[in-house]
Amino acid sequence: MSKFIVETSARHIHVSEADFKILCGDDATLEVRAELSQPGQYVSTTRLDVVGPKKTIPGVSILGPFRPATQIEMSLSDCRTLGVNAPIRESGDTKDSAPIKLVGPKGEIELKEGLIVAKRHIHMTTKDAEQFNVSNGQIVNVKVDTGKGRSIVFGDTVVRVKDSFALAMHIDTDEANAACCSGEVFGEII
Repeated sequence: MSKFIVETSARHIHVSEADFKILCGDDATLEVRAELSQPGQYVSTTRLDVVGPKKTIPGVSILGPFRPATQIEMSLSDCRTLGVNAPIRESGDTKDSAPIKLVGPKGEIELKEGLIVAKRHIHMTTKDAEQFNVSNGQIVNVKVDTGKGRSIVFGDTVVRVKDSFALAMHIDTDEANAACCSGEVFGEII
């Protein structure tokens, strides 16, 4: 196996249980709408509005399960729409990231930090990493050829190794649009 699936990760929110209760009410639950490719991860039925200084992006999905800290992942285009300058980071690295406001059906919160543009990455198990001869945290280049006249090499792609992962590369909607990614798309480390 030399190729792996490339998935588009659309804008989404990871939320802490405490923030979820403020936004959705004490009796609210995070319910599964659809399972995601990463084991144990899902799109919930709950959506929130993300409010920036310039505009609001309504109806952004919460991904479950709950996380220790609330984090919003948007594309650079989304950040321009909102009027915020968010850093490109690995998921979970929100220190000194962009502030943002979230509005739910029962309440709202102003986050001092938490909005990032997710760094493109490949999820791998230890066995996958051995097969591809890479290690956790390594930066690689990935060629994607969709056959639609827009083949592309994504540089600065971080390898994330954890045995609970399923092999897949994640790019955001801006990156997917640049390469005409739709349907089943594969990449290979070059």
